[in-house]
Amino acid sequence: MTWETIMTHKEHMATAVKLAKYALDKGETPVACIFVDKITNQIVAYGMNDTNNSLNGIAHAEFMAIEQIKLRFSNDHKGFAEFCSNCIVYVTVEPCIMCASALKQLRIHKIYYGCGNDRFGGNGTVLSINNNMSTLGYDGSIFQQKSIPGLYRREAIMLLRYFYVKENKRSPNPRAKLDRNLDTKNFPNINWSQYMDRKLFGQEFGLNNLRNYDSMTDLEDYKSIDWDLIDSHYDSIVRDIKKEIKQFKQKENKKLKI
Repeated sequence: MTWETIMTHKEHMATAVKLAKYALDKGETPVACIFVDKITNQIVAYGMNDTNNSLNGIAHAEFMAIEQIKLRFSNDHKGFAEFCSNCIVYVTVEPCIMCASALKQLRIHKIYYGCGNDRFGGNGTVLSINNNMSTLGYDGSIFQQKSIPGLYRREAIMLLRYFYVKENKRSPNPRAKLDRNLDTKNFPNINWSQYMDRKLFGQEFGLNNLRNYDSMTDLEDYKSIDWDLIDSHYDSIVRDIKKEIKQFKQKENKKLKI
């Protein structure tokens, strides 16, 4: 993978982290994602967790983004599925089993995410839907989905910690703030082998970083937390993303007219 490609993935994940921080500032669980067209490298959909606001337990970030795309295709199910299969997903937290299954069925071949999902992770932590040959694509095809964790992992963890030290009034059993301490120093190791083999790791991050794979440590670029990234406010992030999506749609419409 070239340096330019690595920086592109890093930039897209940073956008997802900013979107998650925006969700946190609105009182939501800070999980967010973007869908990126792998040909144009433009954002085509986005999603934020909306479970608190909607009181809907399945209003996860990935589903919110998928619904955006579905609206574009109305009853054209084949067009919708083919469009999704040409996307790369960047999400701050490993998709849950439900979302992982949906992404696999839509034939999304590659997912980048920040931190693992210890309780419900569907891409390696609890189940490995991405490598499960019994979960087929929408066209009945069998394929292995590439699942790449670790980008802004500590930032994704910190956003979740920010959320859980706050009082969640929607929780059935809320704990008092005094019972919660914000840990900014300690982070669990990342067992890369749960999510990807050495070959894929080397392809994505370079053979010179295989020592991180073996030692279950963060990549050098992600060992120090970017505090500005997770402590800033992004009031314009949704507007900026919608603008990029609109530009993508305009380009696609021009192609159809030619």
